[in-house]
Amino acid sequence: MAARSENAESDGSPDLPDCGDAIDPTTFEQILEMDDDEEEREFSRSIVYGFFDQAEVTFTKMDAALDTSDLPTLSSLGHFLKGSSATLGLTKVKDSCEKIQHFGAMKDENGTHDVTDRQRCLQLIRDTLKKVKVEYKEAEKILKRFYHEPDMPQ
Repeated sequence: MAARSENAESDGSPDLPDCGDAIDPTTFEQILEMDDDEEEREFSRSIVYGFFDQAEVTFTKMDAALDTSDLPTLSSLGHFLKGSSATLGLTKVKDSCEKIQHFGAMKDENGTHDVTDRQRCLQLIRDTLKKVKVEYKEAEKILKRFYHEPDMPQ
């Protein structure tokens, strides 16, 4: 059962934990609005936990693609995870995945300029992938707390 503040009671919105800049509350609330039962939150929980599974698989695929220096696959996986994380409002994860998408396409972090140094792109992806995994764990912790799930050991 999600806790609710006095303000949340009056305006009908759920009381989200302090998300900092990890999760956009407006976007996440749109997912929560689809729940039939605000106590159980089965629909949103299934979406969130499905994303957790999807993200872990995608990170494993990214690691493998990085090991083989497969820039097109890294770009594609970055694009894929960018979309999934954007749906939930995971802003930091989305932004980092977009950078991976651009670097994999041999562009700068904004996707506006070509980068001709393949090794530089791979290093940028390596650095960004480390960062996005930390950002993901931060968002995962916030969401598990929201759904009253214990933190899983590392």
